[in-house]
Amino acid sequence: MTDITGTPEWQALEADAAALKDVSMRSLFEKDPGRFARYSIEAAGLFLDYSKNKITEDVADHLIALAMAADLEGARERMLTGEAINTTEERAVLHPALRDFSQRDYHVGGENVSRKVRAELAKMKSFADGVHGGERKGYTGKPLTTVVNIGIGGSDLGPFMATEALRPYWIEGRKAHFVSNVDGQHIADTLAAVDPETTLFIVASKTFTTQETMTNAETAKQWFLSHGASEDDIAKHFIALSTNAYAVKAFGVAEENMFEFWDWVGGRYSLWSAIGMSIALQVGFANFEKLLHGAHAMDEHFRSAPLRENMPVMLALAGVWNRNFLGIGSHAVLPYDQHLHRLPAYLQQADMESNGKRVTKDGEAVQCETGPVIFGEPGTNGQHAFYQLLHQGTDLVSADFIAPAVSQEETGDHHEKLLSNFLAQTEALMRGKTEKEARAELKEEGYAPPDIDRLAPHKVFPGGRPTNSILMEKLTPETLGALIALYEHKIFCQGALWGINSFDQWGVELGKALAKTILPELAKAGEEKPEAEGHDASTNGLIDRVNAVRAKMK
Repeated sequence: MTDITGTPEWQALEADAAALKDVSMRSLFEKDPGRFARYSIEAAGLFLDYSKNKITEDVADHLIALAMAADLEGARERMLTGEAINTTEERAVLHPALRDFSQRDYHVGGENVSRKVRAELAKMKSFADGVHGGERKGYTGKPLTTVVNIGIGGSDLGPFMATEALRPYWIEGRKAHFVSNVDGQHIADTLAAVDPETTLFIVASKTFTTQETMTNAETAKQWFLSHGASEDDIAKHFIALSTNAYAVKAFGVAEENMFEFWDWVGGRYSLWSAIGMSIALQVGFANFEKLLHGAHAMDEHFRSAPLRENMPVMLALAGVWNRNFLGIGSHAVLPYDQHLHRLPAYLQQADMESNGKRVTKDGEAVQCETGPVIFGEPGTNGQHAFYQLLHQGTDLVSADFIAPAVSQEETGDHHEKLLSNFLAQTEALMRGKTEKEARAELKEEGYAPPDIDRLAPHKVFPGGRPTNSILMEKLTPETLGALIALYEHKIFCQGALWGINSFDQWGVELGKALAKTILPELAKAGEEKPEAEGHDASTNGLIDRVNAVRAKMK
């Protein structure tokens, strides 16, 4: 694989960055009244404005040339045709097949997997309709009105985020809870809030061996049995999203209540599969299908639009420009919609687990920075938390601002005030405020010259902070689906340019393996344990201290 950093296209972008070093973003707008129209794209119910990046026509042309040099179009084709682009695990990456309503066939290893997808969706619909229609009842004959989804990572973050985002579509009288943390307080707090007679537990684990998930599932099962249910009743209150039929049956889940997904569906790309059962149960299967349709619309745009007019591609290229040529190592996701409050956490996993890699697909050390640090909060909460650093900190941070033009709940003038902040923040981050402007403002406010001298430096905003604005008419199942797919494809494009495998996650393995070694070395309540050994001095010392405290417990 060619090192992309050694190509003429990469070097052209380095020259662009040097030439633009002392050029303000404000001046780019002043010199080019057509900038907004030139650097914006509309697709699948979304509108992207990336004009508030330090991009010129030369930069845009060179970014497209870089994408061509990296064979981005070929990489896209290889993904969509089922090649095993997850090379370390020898797996295809075909989550777009889960939401393709065009009757297009997808093949993996010579098998048409589209038939399996359609069959599993039909099975999900039948189950969800049975719950909503009252045909499926709990062990005492009461309807199942509450769902507890037990999973972690992609089996939690995706469905939790989407269910929260679609709150206005919740079926009246239904409740959804999500348990992920192996901290016993998480499952205990949830169980304290639900009724065993009306609760359906969804155990989401592809292997049915994930430590956190199965620990929580076992606790939930024992709690359920302690409330008067029998082993036979487990089949009415527990379903499994897994591929391990043997373990699922041993747990007590009825065979017909095991829903399948496949090894070509990565965990963080799985909410479109059976992992989305909690979404379908909370908002109805028709709305779950609309979510899939929205993602499919973005897939079709990504598949067919020319690179320069392709929303995921240009969002990805703007990110590569900021990360690799302007030295920006952190990226904020800032949704101005309270229902998207879990989106930053979801994208932390989607982006950082995908592109937080230090070697190429060939196993060679990468020669450039890869995935940025992703963080965020809903606006306007974030404005009163970390925006200070965004505006006046010593590090540049890029950001995506996301908002619906129309709220699901138009209460008084709340949404106008929210939107005014959404729009003002990107303008402020781009324009900044010069010392001359700060001094003029202070003088206008009546400050004396000594106070102006004292305060002016604190009132200066450097500006030139790059942002993208993503607008939608309203947050609906369709626009949410398109938004998630937009980010999935953006992440894929960036990984393809960096030459890394965006679809494995070996970095999570070492800590898990060491935790298994340490677990039997930890004392139970009131138990004495010998001094720890076999670790470094710090870890041994911490184990001994934990054990000393736990030995005193009664």
